[in-house]
Amino acid sequence: MKPNNLIVALILLIFFVISFLTNILGPIIPDIIDSFTLSIGLAGFLPFSFFVAYAVMSIPSGILVEKYREKKILVTAFLMAFLGALLFALIPSFGIALSSLFIIGIGMAMLQVVINPLLRTAGGDKHFAFNSVLGQLAFGAASFLSPLLYSYLVTNMHTDDVSAIITTLNGLVPENLKWVSLYWVFAVTSLLMVLIISFAKFPTVELKEDEKIDAGSSLKELLSDKMVILYFLGIFCYVGTEQGIANWTSKFLQDYHGVDPATTGASVISYFWGLLTVGCLLGLVLLKFFDSRKVLIFFTSGAIIALLAALFGPTQVAIISFPLTGFFASVMWSIIFSLALNSVTKHHGTFSGILCTGIAGGAVVPLVVGGIAELVGLKVAMLFLLVTLGYVLSIGIWAKPLVTNATVKNIRDIFN
Repeated sequence: MKPNNLIVALILLIFFVISFLTNILGPIIPDIIDSFTLSIGLAGFLPFSFFVAYAVMSIPSGILVEKYREKKILVTAFLMAFLGALLFALIPSFGIALSSLFIIGIGMAMLQVVINPLLRTAGGDKHFAFNSVLGQLAFGAASFLSPLLYSYLVTNMHTDDVSAIITTLNGLVPENLKWVSLYWVFAVTSLLMVLIISFAKFPTVELKEDEKIDAGSSLKELLSDKMVILYFLGIFCYVGTEQGIANWTSKFLQDYHGVDPATTGASVISYFWGLLTVGCLLGLVLLKFFDSRKVLIFFTSGAIIALLAALFGPTQVAIISFPLTGFFASVMWSIIFSLALNSVTKHHGTFSGILCTGIAGGAVVPLVVGGIAELVGLKVAMLFLLVTLGYVLSIGIWAKPLVTNATVKNIRDIFN
């Protein structure tokens, strides 16, 4: 089938919007804490409410896609995101925040299940790897830009700025809750995506056997396999580490270095996601030359060193080192996922569903860090991330995939 470039472009836009809505929570957590007078422990329930939705919806979404097809699921997912964002924008309170983030998280989990098989069909099997990288770049670009948008809004609202967007938001958002403006932007963005998708004509997606999710016998068979559980924990620990750093960095810099979360704090998080994207590209090159397990060990070791420097170094070291943890974390998801799938011979679709459920690590780990911080402070609490990073490091040691990644032996192999 001829590639459908319009649908490929739409899917890349969906990657962008998923990231745009997902990775803004870290920069605004200090504002939410101040606005609602929260303890750090209670603030930990914010990412928990969002990411626990992945545990709830990852496998059911795969079943729903087969029954109702991709377009209906995409529209429903963005309607969920629209309703969740609008609810929070209209009634900004801590209780509503938890419900809103869970609703948005449900929508994002549904989107994650749909977009990869759809991208394969729309772009063609031969271009799937390339288009997947483009998707990750779109995802990273949104993660880089969304904290900058937050910084722009909170520094320009209720000032002398008379631009159309600022003037409109000034009439919707109280002066003491400037960060709520982001959720008005999210609501409008989600509604626009509903309209765009409603008018788009989608190709028929025939799921490959390794893309189908079976909640019956194959799920039970996989869950009885120790290696499946170990790799699930790997994804759990990676996403927990990523979100633990992204969600608590700005608050850490505010508490220990007096950094303004709306400007420098947001910038640090922006560069965290930016370097994570750059690291993905470097990782693609390195995987052509080195065994993926060695790459995983090297990058995870770098992440551990960068995290320790960020936690115990002076202000300028912390500002540089936190983004560097993103750079070193960049290859973890793809390597763990590929090692996992290359370690079983069948039921890859169901296994992928199990692994995606591990995204719930983004719910649990930041919550654990927040709970520990209540007792001993955020600096010591963030040392818990050494446990999750240590587990990721161990995968590079004990993983024994049935198929290892192809590497070049000499320069001529690059062109073969």
